[in-house]
Amino acid sequence: MTQKTGHALIQDYLRTLERSPGVYRMLDAQGAVLYVGKARDLRARVSNYARPSGHSARIARMIRETCSMMFLTTRTETEALLLEQNLIKQLKPRYNVLLRDDKSFPNILVAKSHAFPQIKKHRGAKSEKGDYYGPFASAGAVNRTLNQLQRVFLLRNCTDSVFESRTRPCLLFQIKRCSAPCVGRISEEDYAGLVSDAERFLQGKSTDIQATLAREMTEAAEAMEYERAAALRDRIKALTAVQSVQAINPRGVPEADIVALHMESGQACVQVFFIRGNQSWGNRDFYPRLGGAEAPDEVMQAFLMQFYDDKPPPRMILLSHPPEDPELTAEVLGQRAGRRVEVLAPQRGEKFELVTNALRNARESLARRMSESAAQQKLLTGIAEAFDLPAAPRRIEVYDNSHIQGSNAVGGMVVAGPEGYVKSQYRKFNIKGTEITPGDDFGMMKEVLTRRFQRLLKEDPDRQTEAWPDLLLIDGGAGQVSAVESILTELGVNDVPIIGVAKGVDRDHGKEEFHRPGRRPFALRMNDPVLYFVQRLRDEAHRWAIGTHRARRAKSVMANPLDEIAGVGAARKRALLAHFGSAKAVSRAGLPDLQAVEGISAALAQKVYDHFHAKG
Repeated sequence: MTQKTGHALIQDYLRTLERSPGVYRMLDAQGAVLYVGKARDLRARVSNYARPSGHSARIARMIRETCSMMFLTTRTETEALLLEQNLIKQLKPRYNVLLRDDKSFPNILVAKSHAFPQIKKHRGAKSEKGDYYGPFASAGAVNRTLNQLQRVFLLRNCTDSVFESRTRPCLLFQIKRCSAPCVGRISEEDYAGLVSDAERFLQGKSTDIQATLAREMTEAAEAMEYERAAALRDRIKALTAVQSVQAINPRGVPEADIVALHMESGQACVQVFFIRGNQSWGNRDFYPRLGGAEAPDEVMQAFLMQFYDDKPPPRMILLSHPPEDPELTAEVLGQRAGRRVEVLAPQRGEKFELVTNALRNARESLARRMSESAAQQKLLTGIAEAFDLPAAPRRIEVYDNSHIQGSNAVGGMVVAGPEGYVKSQYRKFNIKGTEITPGDDFGMMKEVLTRRFQRLLKEDPDRQTEAWPDLLLIDGGAGQVSAVESILTELGVNDVPIIGVAKGVDRDHGKEEFHRPGRRPFALRMNDPVLYFVQRLRDEAHRWAIGTHRARRAKSVMANPLDEIAGVGAARKRALLAHFGSAKAVSRAGLPDLQAVEGISAALAQKVYDHFHAKG
């Protein structure tokens, strides 16, 4: 008996489906999830798919591919919306709108674990004691703000360990970027006043601060404290400069995210501007993956749910397009924030102007991206023609190794596709093989590719995701290509094309030779755009591998033997180094000397002593 699919299958499900809120999943013949949706009334929502006509091309194609469905009922529509977004994030269905950018946003942290608080950039869990301000759109936006705060408020950015070890002011004090609390150039009370002013600035109260500084400057001048008056004058100038470079200073919007969506030719761009303390803290563009012909309200709701899945929403979100269900969206975001969240699509006034500005940025960003994508697609088509591939590759992986006489050896993988370099997919591999001869590039490449493809075969044996490459580029000649081919053959991977890029006889750019298994080496024309493209890919892999190697080498140089001892954290390490002067001196110390260090218990002293003397 032929298994039912499409409309007929969905019609059968309707007979037993409840009229309750819930989530439904549509699956293909292999069991892969095609689409996840939520409904206030499951039966009413799913009945729409049972109609034989009246669907968009995207929905009709999805219905045809549906071979089974799964249902989960919930108590409320709010629970259904939350469950839907969790499943979308986990399963990444082909026909859902999917936000592919999973980067966290940086914040500014005023650390309060020290008598003289440190100001610094922070990313990740907010576990450190202090006050957090953000999010900022990028690390660059944070760095600019930190630079401004140092100029105006003279706060330290050094770590506690550096602070404790200073005996004279550092360069930042000399260039008037720090008040040098480390050597007592400012009292704890006065420094606390600077911290308070900096936090007021981050809260948008810069005008009040400027008035206070002006009053203090006048008082200092009248008291003939001219040096102090001059310092206050310089701070006022710096604060004025900060205010003048702020691109957006909305007076009526103290805290909001501005979210603008532009859709064109089956693609979408979402611009998000962050407004905090009546100041713009930067913007970021996103390009969600669309399943087909979605409406703007559907894209907007999916974006908001996924964007705020792991970050707290602000008190107000200003939108270019209202989501499918504005009230439900506001309710869910309010639950996540633990307070009321206002979701608006303004039509006039200052809020409308802010959204219009963001929408213009979204439109221009998408136009640039589409132009770049067209050029990139042309290059990928050129690669397919030049190297006799069945189709233009959608994922190219480029591999390179880096080491110095075998030390700190690393392998690097960069990824490129229709949208250019996919930096979130870059990978680094610390070479772990103990049997590899120092400098053995073949052995290193074997380890890298074995680890890479063993993981692929484990996580996606049926190649359902986009993680499988369509082309491998290897920095090397016939020997490297032959070695890579044998590695993949051992793993049972025989259908991924391999190309080796080797320098020509003169080892000059432009005279590269290309090697493919079982074929004679060949070259491309000197002015061929595909040649330049391959050179850029090879150079990017080289840059990535060298950068990774340098970072690993620097880490090994800075490594401290005390870091290897369980129970010796930052404070105890600092106490040991302050007492003995160096890690080498700690290693030579006797047990009684270790026990005499403040904060080191007898048990820990024994552990430190055993760590160094067990090796001898």
